[in-house]
Amino acid sequence: MGKEIVTGNHILSMKYNSLKSKKVLVTGAGGFIGSHLAEELLRIGAQVKAFVHYNSRNDWGLLEFLPKDTLKEIEVIAGDICDPFSVRNAVRGCDIVFHLAALIGIPYSYKAPQSYVAVNVEGTLNVLQASLDEEVEKVIHTSTSEVYGSAQYIPIDERHPLNPQSPYAASKAAADNLALSYYLSFNLPVATIRPFNTFGPRQSARAVVPTIISQALTKGHVMLGSTEPVRDLTYVRDTVQGFLAVACTEACVGTTTNIGTGQGVSISELVETVSQIMGKKLEVEGDHERVRPEKSEVLELICDYSRAREMSSWEPEYSLKEGLKDSIEWIHENLNRYKVDMYAI
Repeated sequence: MGKEIVTGNHILSMKYNSLKSKKVLVTGAGGFIGSHLAEELLRIGAQVKAFVHYNSRNDWGLLEFLPKDTLKEIEVIAGDICDPFSVRNAVRGCDIVFHLAALIGIPYSYKAPQSYVAVNVEGTLNVLQASLDEEVEKVIHTSTSEVYGSAQYIPIDERHPLNPQSPYAASKAAADNLALSYYLSFNLPVATIRPFNTFGPRQSARAVVPTIISQALTKGHVMLGSTEPVRDLTYVRDTVQGFLAVACTEACVGTTTNIGTGQGVSISELVETVSQIMGKKLEVEGDHERVRPEKSEVLELICDYSRAREMSSWEPEYSLKEGLKDSIEWIHENLNRYKVDMYAI
């Protein structure tokens, strides 16, 4: 599917060698980015522990889509990021912790804000404290471009003020500051990665790209909220390489690193691009239920990834169209996973 990942930069490739044979933990490994990251870490030779949210169905989330031969090489631990004992048990014995576990749906954060504080803030506290107690070598904490709010200038670098406009964004900003405090107060080696909007295979219809594609595959129109917002869409394989780059770059410790493409596309332009790739004219119908509260809508997010390039030699390799083609192919093959007639918050 798509072109094979080949890291052209020799220096970056050599840096990834430092992850070989390391015992790494990925929290949120059952999620979209987490499942791709766990798979790639295993591919480059790391010993991977995957922390997934416990459920009575023994469902490991999107890890279930990995080939069986791959999955059997991963140590899967089911638990709850909100339980410090569960987290401490998962962290024990690990060299590096990639912390991705979070509640991420913005619309749901309007309905259940306390749960976002519990998972995103208190859960992050549990990871940081366990990592400190267990003396891990490094923690990679996952932020989000949503903490910037609507851009005050474009492109957005790491010096841009934080202006969270939703309970979700506020909880992530709090978690980011908590991570920084553990570096400053306790000398815990924490590096924060701040991906802009990631998309690709396995992503749910909670996000706009699979929302558009899944509807386009089954209808002649798509139901959307606001179509004016502009986003920097990064293909998931590039985002995963960003995680590896940050993990292997000592200069990233104690700071935040943006990961994105530097290119913005509006939602309406995104619909048109999907339409062109599929060779199918798509009409857009507005759905008031999908529109964010006016003051909460983030209008424009475009990444300045200069720091990532200068410190770690990371740069995106995939174009928007390449990523969309892979996404369309995967969603077409797994269309039964999508409740196309329902709004997924």
